Amino acid sequence: MGGVIRSKVARVLSGALIGFDGALLEVEADMKAGLPGLQIVGMGNKAIDEARQRVRSAITNSLLDFPARKITVNLAPAELPKDGTHLDLPIALSLLVASGQLKQSEVNDALFAGELALDGSLRSIRGAVLLAELAHASGAKRLFLPVQNVQQATLVPGIDIVGVATLKGLYRGLRGFEAFEEVMPSASSATPLSTPSLITFDSIVGHEQAKRALVIAAAGRHNILLSGSPGAGKTLLVKSLQSILPDLTDTEVVEVTKLYSLVSGDSNLVHRSPPFRAPHHGITLPALVGGGLRPRPGDISLAHKGVLFLDELPEYPRATLEALRQPLEDRRVQLSRLYEHITYPADFLLAATMNPCPCGYLGDSKVSCTCSMSQIEMYKRKISGPLLDRIDLRLTVSKVHHEHFFDTKTLNNSQHYKVLELVLIARKAQAARYNRSNFYNAHASMKDARELFNIQDDARLLLDKASTKLNLSSRGYLRVLRVARTIADIEMASEIEEKHIAEALQFR
Repeated sequence: MGGVIRSKVARVLSGALIGFDGALLEVEADMKAGLPGLQIVGMGNKAIDEARQRVRSAITNSLLDFPARKITVNLAPAELPKDGTHLDLPIALSLLVASGQLKQSEVNDALFAGELALDGSLRSIRGAVLLAELAHASGAKRLFLPVQNVQQATLVPGIDIVGVATLKGLYRGLRGFEAFEEVMPSASSATPLSTPSLITFDSIVGHEQAKRALVIAAAGRHNILLSGSPGAGKTLLVKSLQSILPDLTDTEVVEVTKLYSLVSGDSNLVHRSPPFRAPHHGITLPALVGGGLRPRPGDISLAHKGVLFLDELPEYPRATLEALRQPLEDRRVQLSRLYEHITYPADFLLAATMNPCPCGYLGDSKVSCTCSMSQIEMYKRKISGPLLDRIDLRLTVSKVHHEHFFDTKTLNNSQHYKVLELVLIARKAQAARYNRSNFYNAHASMKDARELFNIQDDARLLLDKASTKLNLSSRGYLRVLRVARTIADIEMASEIEEKHIAEALQFR
């Protein structure tokens, strides 16, 4: 299989996992007479530098010839930092083309990615969905990936996905010695993002106002903050929010699966349930926002199209909380690095809880608060006004009396399904209003409110009076209007009425 050494430069397409969109890469290989060796240039990291040993062993163990020549592999564009073992396969193929074991025409119109084991088999990689999008955008006809990544890659239409098990099998397929085995996505690939929530409204005693607020939050994707003394049920209520969120749309499935594929090796998972992220208050800023030495999406991006739950909000460092302000407005996070600017989507529903004071019992009817006024002020000051202004729904949760715990009459077995129906009704109304399936009342601008929110005169008058009395900012005024519009959607009302404004104001 040695063949004749070609003088021309071999070229194989691949992709760089940078940010949410990535970048197209061209892997070039040139061979010269000289001291045998393989040098990889083009700002590759340690994993790419170590590809030399993996590629050499994979080629020889696949019964192919590793050229005994001076070999230079360039990852173009050279100024772009590269990261990931998925470039093993295109590097190996470029060597086979440069040495004449493969023809350039046999690797044209295709994009390749895969990590090589020493025996020539392929291991799963990160970013299968991103690579499929790059292949489609570049005009490539086929994408060659490890078989473990095929299920995720098939989410992207318009590109033929070919699963590869070994380098030898890929070589024989490209040469036409044998046909590639067609791999179709199976029904089992539709794996939920997390274990389905066992906490539903039917299992929670009382808390009707808090449940109402959660329905509004789920229907219009409004941020929510629950305050109350320890044991009041705040955490339980927020966890039940996951059970009333509708499944992701087809577009959202691609986005969420793509984000998770960039972080870990969940190579065969297609995520159809809204994510629910609950990071500990000790989380670092890069872990929450994203970035790091090897940039990855953070928890706010992994909560994209789902819920970001911050339990005991004041316990998080102030700098961490302030980092949420820009993503809450823009629904994306922008990271600046030395060589690049990275953007990840971050369209999440923020659900948070907090105690009213450090001891937790301020305003409790049974236990007296032991905090001084200065301690209470310092505790509340941990959450800035601008951040609170970005939370649409705020309410206090009171404890349920013990005598109701075994009272089955307080539980409504059909409440969960009724709530799901209300959320779906409101979602359909919003899709019709904005002519988009991924835009909600919580995203509406002032222009949208003026043009698309039908508000009665008495409702507008009530809002204006309340705005003056409560000293609402322009953002706060708009958020009350958004919540009122969602309440009207839940009740299938075409206009915002006075009662809708009144209820929305209760949650400020």
